[in-house]
Amino acid sequence: MIGSADIVRREDRLRQLELSVTRKLDGLLQGDHQGLVPGGGTEPADGRVYTPGDDVRRMDWNLTARTSVPHVRTTIADRELETWLAVDTSASLDFGTASCEKRDLALAAAAAFTFLTVRGGNRVGASLFGPEAAVVPPRSGRPAALALLHRIEQRGRAATGGDSTTLAEALRRIRLTAKRRGLVVLITDLIDQSPWQRELRALALRHEVVVVEVRDPRESNLPPVGLLMLVDPETGQRLEVQTSNPRVRARFAELAARRQAEHVRLVRGTGAAHLVLSTDRDWLFDIVRFVAARRHRR
Repeated sequence: MIGSADIVRREDRLRQLELSVTRKLDGLLQGDHQGLVPGGGTEPADGRVYTPGDDVRRMDWNLTARTSVPHVRTTIADRELETWLAVDTSASLDFGTASCEKRDLALAAAAAFTFLTVRGGNRVGASLFGPEAAVVPPRSGRPAALALLHRIEQRGRAATGGDSTTLAEALRRIRLTAKRRGLVVLITDLIDQSPWQRELRALALRHEVVVVEVRDPRESNLPPVGLLMLVDPETGQRLEVQTSNPRVRARFAELAARRQAEHVRLVRGTGAAHLVLSTDRDWLFDIVRFVAARRHRR
């Protein structure tokens, strides 16, 4: 049962995240998406009587036939950005040997992109995957953004159970739901065996996609601490490793580097942007550098 003290701590934590994000990154993403342009849009609106000078390509023939008077169909310009977060809530994120756990890093990344894109009527939704699936429809406004982050944090700290949802399924859900072109942010450690590359590539064809990969330094190298018991947080499988052996540590580092290089290759092959955050680095600095580099390229 969640007590009032826990709720207060969560509120304070999210407010601190919001303050940190807005202080460091405010303005960097403003105007970073298309849509605020003069002219017609693509969303259908009401019909009106045809007047000389109207584009005949917008003729509404059904309405014209019903009324026997020429009508044109007006459209609504796309004036807000729709952002979808695909957030990993699996047990593999309950790991961290530096300043925080990977789950804390995932929440910080979700907060950064949420607070930066929710301004000006923009809407933010989420597709959570892991032990339990959840879809949060896109909504606008700061209260909706805070409620979304609360939902992400609660799902991450909840006990495991239920049918597990894969990364590929979460991306497919967004692809079928997000009809309007927008921004998709995937936040995960990429420890997933599903064929997520195909779904990510399909999303990148229509949306701007950013993959935020969260890591911990101990996933890349083992410390020489003697006999070490390793436990898989998702399956509970245990393995004893003799870390005093330099060949074991070298082999582990080699395989980890190969896996990380493969992640980079797969993400870039889909056309998505790739941002790596680590528990032993300043995540705000990494996000600032990432956003500034993308704006410079544009």
